[in-house]
Amino acid sequence: MKTLAALAALTLLAAAPAAAPAQPAAAGKAEITWYGHAAFVVRTPRGFVLAIDPWLSNPANPVKDAVDKLGKVDAVLVTHGHRDHVGEAVAIGKRTHARLVAPYELAQQLAAAGYPKEQAGMDTSGNMGGTIRLSDEVSVSIVPAVHSSGFAHGDTPVYAGNPVGFVIRIQGGPTIYHTGDTDLFGDLRLIGERWPVDVMLACIGGHFTMDPEGAAAAVEMVGAKQVVPMHYGTFPLLAGTPSELERAIAARDGKARVVVMKPGETRSF
Repeated sequence: MKTLAALAALTLLAAAPAAAPAQPAAAGKAEITWYGHAAFVVRTPRGFVLAIDPWLSNPANPVKDAVDKLGKVDAVLVTHGHRDHVGEAVAIGKRTHARLVAPYELAQQLAAAGYPKEQAGMDTSGNMGGTIRLSDEVSVSIVPAVHSSGFAHGDTPVYAGNPVGFVIRIQGGPTIYHTGDTDLFGDLRLIGERWPVDVMLACIGGHFTMDPEGAAAAVEMVGAKQVVPMHYGTFPLLAGTPSELERAIAARDGKARVVVMKPGETRSF
């Protein structure tokens, strides 16, 4: 009887449906706010806040007291030393105690200009090829940009290292690539090969950076899923437009979605 009972139990187990495999948790959403020009604030799913190239007083930004309204900032990222990208980095660092992520020489210059030195140390300054882990959720990899970089003490620019871009990887969220100011260059392919990019914040204005046709080629090289155009329209010289970018991507049979944001607008990605 015991043998029959055991066989019956095994039969029931075999007939029972297999348990469904555990489903992965849905990816978290990051909030990205564009303040015009190249200035963005990224808020991760866990609430880590990064301010990138924070020239919040740029003429395209309708929020004139944006620096005071920022609230919590954990890290300030600056791609190069030009004042339209450094912006209010020093003031934000002083008020929020945010750590500074920047090329090593630029970090030194910003510390000399008043960025709190204890927030601008070797642990968060670096150079191309380096990855800086800011938390267990966020890391920033420093990648090349083809441009120039000088930080102005008064009217005299001083050496501020190489210009760079940033690849921001968010655990459970998107990978975001801020190009900084750059021209089109072939090694952009390597960025996309190493880090699949969900959102590319791409300069399109021309004159000082890529124009829309160059940016379309860059988006293709990187393989970005979505692209947010930036660094256009702030001044008449920055004449490239998002519609030109859309047409240039379409002419390449590109699949990237162009997400046009208004200064002051926040989107979830």
